[in-house]
Amino acid sequence: MPSSARQATTVDGDVYVTPRSLAGSPGHGEPGFAPVKHWPHFHLDEGPHQLIVTSPDHRIRIGWAGDDYDLWTISVAPDAISAPQWTATANQNTPPELVAALTAALAQDWTDGQDRFLASPSPYWRDSAAPLIASGWKHEAAEMGTVELVAPDGSAAGIYINRSRRDLEPGTQLWAGPPGWGTRAEITFSSRTPSHLIAATASAFTDPTPVARWRENLDPQLAALRQVTPVVPPRPPAPTPRDVRPRIGVRPPVAVTSVPRWSTATPSAALPARPAARR
Repeated sequence: MPSSARQATTVDGDVYVTPRSLAGSPGHGEPGFAPVKHWPHFHLDEGPHQLIVTSPDHRIRIGWAGDDYDLWTISVAPDAISAPQWTATANQNTPPELVAALTAALAQDWTDGQDRFLASPSPYWRDSAAPLIASGWKHEAAEMGTVELVAPDGSAAGIYINRSRRDLEPGTQLWAGPPGWGTRAEITFSSRTPSHLIAATASAFTDPTPVARWRENLDPQLAALRQVTPVVPPRPPAPTPRDVRPRIGVRPPVAVTSVPRWSTATPSAALPARPAARR
């Protein structure tokens, strides 16, 4: 099987989308659950979440609601029966590859055994936005008590941090796409979310690696903000007779050599043998 055919059968989609923050949801959460695929899974028939994955000690809970506005709800508690210390939600336009950056960081924290996923957030907002600052995201005009950075490449992405405004919900939000129910991806963190987990999620917004999607599922309203390339490049067009003709060289002339013309005369008879001399 050709390599291009093998690739087409292993990629879930027919196009690659860049930037990944504008790829939308593929309709399933597999990439977001991949870092915690070894954790306990609970499939529910009732309630807002169809699937819940928890850490082995049940302190970290990752819920997937396949047909709700907030597709993802992630919560962390000090113990299995305590109320969440912090939560994060991702809406229906959020690519699961962005959620995977958060779940991978959570899985690493749990494996390390240091309970970093329960750490207090840094008092410095730059710690949460460090990957974005390093990638050149710029300050946007913001109201007092808030911070907002936007991507410099025109991809319509940003981060909003409410530091002290009491009339707005406290916390941090990463977003991508123009405002609208079907166009904007949002990941929202409550105020007590550890800064390193927000930074890990933010790093996914700067990842240049494209993600695979089916072209027919892409929202056309975002076409001007992203690049789409086929998973399998189209074959080059078949050459036309006009293309082929210049490639046909002039045939070399057949070499003509002189052919010896043999005589048709009867060859003369052999001379008789000379008698031996007498002594």
